[in-house]
This record gives sequence, C-alpha cells and structure tokens, in this order.
Amino acid sequence: MLFKTKRTILVLWLTFIGQLAFSGNVCDYVNLFMGTAGDHGQVDPAACVPYGMVRIAPDCNPRSHSGYDYNVTEVTGFSINRISGIGCDGAGGNLCIRPATKDEKVNMIKKTEEAFPGYYTVELDNGVRTEFTATDHVGFQRYHYPKGVEQNMNIDFYSSFGGMVEASYEVISLNEVEGYIHAKNTCGHGAYKLFFYLKTNADFIVTEKSDKSLSIRFSGKDAKTVELRLALSPIDEKTAQDEFRNVADLSFKQVKNKAEKDWRNLLSKVKVSGSKEEKTLFYTSLYRVFLTPANVTSVDGQYLGTDGKVYDQKDFTYYSSWSIWDTYRTKFPLMTLLDAGRMKDIASSLCKLYVNGKKDWATKFESTPTVRTEHAATVVLDAYKKGIKGINLAEAYEGIKSEVENWPMNRPDQILEGCIDIWTLSEIAGILDKKADSIHYAEKAREIFQKTWNHDFKTIDESFSKMRDNGLYQGTRWQYRWALPQYQDIMSESIGGEDKLANELDYFFRNNLNNQGNEPGIHAPFIFNRLHQPQKTQQYVNHILHDENINLYGGNAEYPEPVIRQIFRNTPDGYLPEMDEDDGTMSAWYVFSTLGIFPLVVGDPVYELTSPSFNHVTIRFYNGHILDIDTKNRKSIYSPAKEVKLNGKTLTDFEVNHADLIQGGKLVFYY
Repeated sequence: MLFKTKRTILVLWLTFIGQLAFSGNVCDYVNLFMGTAGDHGQVDPAACVPYGMVRIAPDCNPRSHSGYDYNVTEVTGFSINRISGIGCDGAGGNLCIRPATKDEKVNMIKKTEEAFPGYYTVELDNGVRTEFTATDHVGFQRYHYPKGVEQNMNIDFYSSFGGMVEASYEVISLNEVEGYIHAKNTCGHGAYKLFFYLKTNADFIVTEKSDKSLSIRFSGKDAKTVELRLALSPIDEKTAQDEFRNVADLSFKQVKNKAEKDWRNLLSKVKVSGSKEEKTLFYTSLYRVFLTPANVTSVDGQYLGTDGKVYDQKDFTYYSSWSIWDTYRTKFPLMTLLDAGRMKDIASSLCKLYVNGKKDWATKFESTPTVRTEHAATVVLDAYKKGIKGINLAEAYEGIKSEVENWPMNRPDQILEGCIDIWTLSEIAGILDKKADSIHYAEKAREIFQKTWNHDFKTIDESFSKMRDNGLYQGTRWQYRWALPQYQDIMSESIGGEDKLANELDYFFRNNLNNQGNEPGIHAPFIFNRLHQPQKTQQYVNHILHDENINLYGGNAEYPEPVIRQIFRNTPDGYLPEMDEDDGTMSAWYVFSTLGIFPLVVGDPVYELTSPSFNHVTIRFYNGHILDIDTKNRKSIYSPAKEVKLNGKTLTDFEVNHADLIQGGKLVFYY
C-alpha cells in the first residue's frame, strides 16, 4: 500500500514537472508575416483556428495567390477563405467585405497592422479599424467606424481567386443575408459550393444591389462598432444558420481567446531551446503545418461527399481541403507524429475519397477550396504503419487499385510518381492479406522503376541540369533522380556500388543542383544516411537550414541569375523567390530537419536522424509519453554527431523506428 502511494505521488510529480516544461505562450513566437511579401512563399496572416474552414485576411490589389501581399497597401476587402502557399491563382477569396462604398479605394495603414494565431487587425485610411477572429465555420468580423463618417459596407458575392460558377443571395431582414457561392478550384479543376448566413449587430439599409454585390449603410454618423458574423456550410443554408447559432452566445473576445488557446495547445506539443529568432522560425513553420485540411463536418454531424451526397457522420470527423501532391512528403507525416489523434480522422476522410469519388485534382463537389489528391493512399499507408488506429484500408482498397491502374505514365517524372503509388498499393495489399496483389504490385513497381532509372536517370549528361523544356513537369533530371530512395539498392548496383552513388549525390549538392524551392528532391540529403555516410546528411541539412545557399532554380525554371541567400528567414520575404510554401510542405521540412528526424520514405515507419538545430527539445506525444532530444559535447551547430542513443541504446545507421520514438524517453546525439 505504501509502495502504491509513493508511486502515485511520483506520477503526479512527474506530471506536474511535465506541465511546467510546457508553460509559456509559444504563440508569441509565431510571425504570421513571414513569407507574405510578393512571390516569396504565397502565405498569409489570416485569422483562423487549427484546421478551420474560415481564414479571414485582406485581399490586396494586386494580390498574391493567397490574397495578401505584405508590400501592397490597397485592399479590395477582407475575404473569408484561402489556402496557404499554393500555385496557379490560388483558391478561395470568397465573400469579400469592404467597409466602404463599392467603388471607394481603401488602403491599409501598415503601422497599425497586427496578427497572431487566431486574430488579425489593421486600420484603413478611411478611418475604419478592422478586427477578425474565427471558429471552424464562422468568421467574426469587427468594423470600428470613426465619428462623422458614413458607415458604408460592400459585400462582393463574386469575389474568388480561381473564378466563379454562380452565386445567389437574399436579404432576409434588416440585419441578415443568406445564400450561396459556387466557385472554381485551383487551376480551374473542380469546384466547391458554400452556403452562408451573415448577420450584423446593427440594422442596415440597402444602397445598391446587383446579382454580384450588395452595398449597405448603417444608420447615423456616430462612432460605431459593427460586428458581422459570417457562417459557412457546404450542405445548405439551414446548416449555415445552425453553425451560426452554435456560437451565437460567444463574444468576439471569447472566440479570439479560444482560437489563441487552441493554437497554443497544439504548438506546445513541442518545446525547443534557442534564441528568439530560432524559436520564431520554428514555431511559425510549425503553425503553418496545421492550417489544413479543414474540418468540414457540420455541427449536427453531416458532411458532403465528393459524389455530391450528404452523409451522416458516424465515428469520425470529416476533413477536406487537400494539396497532397506535395504535402504527403512532410506535412502529413509530421501530423502523424505530433497530432496522431486528429490523424485518424484525416486518414479516414482520405479513405472516403476512394469510396465516394476521387480525382487527381479537385472534384465538382468539394466542401471547401482544395487543390489535388495524388498520393493520398501513401498518406493513409504512412498513418496506418505508424500505429494510427481505426483506418479502414479495406473500404478504400478497390479505389486505390483503380487509381494506380489508371495513373498517367507519359513522362519520366510521371512514371516515378506512379511508382510511389504502385509501391504503396503493394504494401496495403500485404496488410490486407491480398498476397497475390502484394507480390504483383511490388514486382511491378520495382520493374518500372528499374527500367525508367536505366533509361532516363542512370547515365548523367549535360541535360540533367536543365529545368525548362526538359520533358519533366517541375524539376530537373538531377532532382527527380532521387525520387524513390526505397530503391536505392537498384540505383547503387546499376552504377557500381553505394560509394559511387554517394559520390554522385555529393556532386549534386556541392554544385548547387538541388532545389529547396520545389519539392521533388527536398528529401535527398537524408539519402546519405542509407548510403552509410550520415555526416554528409548532417553537412548538407545544416547548410540548407543555416547558411547562405547558391540557388540556381526557381519554381519552374532556372533563375536568370543565381539567388544567394538563406532559404528560410524571419522576414516578409522569408522564402526564396517563386518558392511556394505549398500548404505546409516546406514548413514541415523545416520542422523535421531542425528536430533532427526526417521521414525519408513516406509509408515506411522509420525516421532518418540528423544533427538537431536545438540543444534541447521536448515533444509531448498523443499517447502521453514525452521525448527529450538532447545534444552532448557539441561545440558548433556544424559539428557532426558521431553516435545517437535512444534511452541508452545506440541506434544503428542513424535511424529510429516510429514505434520506439513515441514511447518517449531520451534521444541523445553525441559529438
């Protein structure tokens, strides 16, 4: 009995110490303006909650892909949604509200602009001060009109970054508007339809009305704060009203505080040592990982399937807003590691795509702005192999198989991308005890890779460094050459051994042929670990993270002149020119790399290890276990680690299994 009492006291004490370790507000280290200037990341400072449908920010004129540009002061208004850091013309930008007349130009007063997780505010040159916060489905907007100024507002129902299909609305009272917008998705692929319910805390009169916009005026010229709440639903107007009523009793301040608390709790899963600058780069990157996918399940437990039908939620929350072509590489594996409880629902949502209807890009029946869904099966496999429970692989299997069989194989890069999903299918078939399929697709992936490697990537010539007009989509042959490290044995054997392959990989980095601004090769430095040269992984990861790099390539072509600068920095031009942040992909790469762990092969529950950027890290996992990452005897950030131990046991080949890592304890790098 005495032993049990002492053990209980010890557990309570350790819990208390753990809570102390996670005290403090990590949100203070999030710089929402990093990467928001020009074409340097295409991100934004929107007010939102983690995984929220609603993301309110200014739409600048001219705008960036996400609507906002730090260098531009003129705004067309404040729209309700967007996706961070994606290509083409972006997606979202709907229901844009301007606290002015329809044709009045307004500019932001930059010195009044502030943003932190869950909140954005700025004053306009017409005297109106704006404030925004949000829940998952409702945007809270405050417009503080100055005394003596007409209190005008314009609502643009046809605002859209990707273009509109149609819109309809009705003024249903002196302070209510409802309707829907039907907008195109990224790059013109697919569409989404959002029903909305808008209510103000003050009565208005209609001053101008058209099919596309509504101009209103609030009575009087006394100083007034107009609070506008805008609820969204992909299901119908009634559900949008239900979303509104669900938060009707909450004040603006309560919602703002709740949003900040949600962000703080999520970001506090990781604590890092370091300077303010280092923490800001880290927590800003970590923040951007959790912007999408969006929780699109209604308050009464329904969701819109990609077949256009409404389904009742049963045992999971349905998510949408995907950009998996890039995010599968780093973002979703990081969510699996740090937010495993949510990852079960996200993986289940991806399985439903294979049941209800899935295309490579967005379908005609999306719930919210989205991009593309290639490699969704690899995300699901990765989550399953890392122990996420409740994933129904069986229901998705035939859809995955059909997708793989119909994958386009017209270019070398398409073939390599296809091999990833064929390999994934073989792994899933094995899990489901479909032995014949597992063997067939494993052999098929290996054979296709070997043939493509030998024909297009084995023998290096001068065309390998060419990016534009090279027969590939985005990237050089050098960069795509490293696309499938699970077949490193084929690569090595074909050219004469691991040492020669390592030399060629070293040549690739020494001559600045990599492109950290685009995704095909961002995992490449970690391949050195599997070639038994972990010091090279550490050397090049540290160089990318901390040094000025000679960058030869932009998003789609060579730069006219090399860009020499740090790739990640805490400034409005925080990323390379033309470097899309790609919905958390680049941020997740930064987080993984600074922590010293990296998922080289997504779908394989193993992490490659590299020297962490911080001397001390603490991670709190979903299972309640805590991992401390420490360095011993390190003299410089560039010093190579010679040995790594997990709970006293030396890890061979600088690798660690996911299952071992999440048991917690101490991961120590020795120098």
